[in-house]
Amino acid sequence: MQAKDGGWFILEDNLRIPSGASYPLIARGLCRRCSPETFRENPIVDNRNYGALLKAVMDNVNVGGLNVIFTPGRYNAAYFEHSYLAEQTGSVLAECGELFVENNVVYYLGTRGRKERVGAIYRRISDEYLDPTAFLPESLIGIPGVMDAYRAGNVALINAPGNGVADDKGIYYFVPKMIEYYLHETPVLHNAPTYLPFYQEDREYVLANLEKLVVKDVAEAGGYGVVFGRDMDEAQLERFRQTIRTEPRRFIAQEVIDFKDLPIMEGDQRVERKADLRVFVLSGEETIVWPSGLTRFSRNPASFVVNSSQGGGFKDTWVLSR
Repeated sequence: MQAKDGGWFILEDNLRIPSGASYPLIARGLCRRCSPETFRENPIVDNRNYGALLKAVMDNVNVGGLNVIFTPGRYNAAYFEHSYLAEQTGSVLAECGELFVENNVVYYLGTRGRKERVGAIYRRISDEYLDPTAFLPESLIGIPGVMDAYRAGNVALINAPGNGVADDKGIYYFVPKMIEYYLHETPVLHNAPTYLPFYQEDREYVLANLEKLVVKDVAEAGGYGVVFGRDMDEAQLERFRQTIRTEPRRFIAQEVIDFKDLPIMEGDQRVERKADLRVFVLSGEETIVWPSGLTRFSRNPASFVVNSSQGGGFKDTWVLSR
């Protein structure tokens, strides 16, 4: 996210199921069809290699067998992306009923009835639903036994189960410190100024300045559980202060950064709305930052929340070569 003063800030990390890469790809394709001269006459870095980059990551960890994009199914809100990425990477798009485990090996059973070994699974479901024998037993969209196959080294799971701990907004608070401790480097990009009420000093600051902060529930995502102090009256503020006192580990608080407005079309009107940038990083044999990204914007002129689940829109992101 870019502030109005030109500085860049990281608002959150999404490691478990980083969605949205298909949207700038589709948008770029439409732009190329509508105005091919724009891309001939300007040094815009080509972003059409995302499928190849993702395939390289899957191939790098594949233990022998098919690459699979594992989807909850067509009723999932991101099913379009799952099918699109399967097409772009040359992978098999599979649901739970098409994958099974025998002797700690994962197999795909296609429409022809032939079983084929699976070597790598790019999962698009959360950890808790992945394997009903290891996590939620009531999960109907997981693969029974897949964690045993994973532990035996017979299949690669992308992204690795458990890495979603980094999506916890409470962990976000510690990322700059982890970079300094483990890498002995100073972070290039800064977090938004953040407070963890679990710590007394931070809690006292949050309680005293709640009306000018934004508070986020660490267990929520998609723009849910985000509360701006400025939108609450005194009675609401006091009730929320009591909630923070009672459950201090449940929240983080951040200074409200006035981030950049971008022009969008609202009907036939050009208007300005808050926007942020989702960057995609792929780690295989090497770590690559995809030269594109998903720019998300709010449709509500009074809102800083840009998530699509909250009615936000998106733009393709152009990276210019020098």
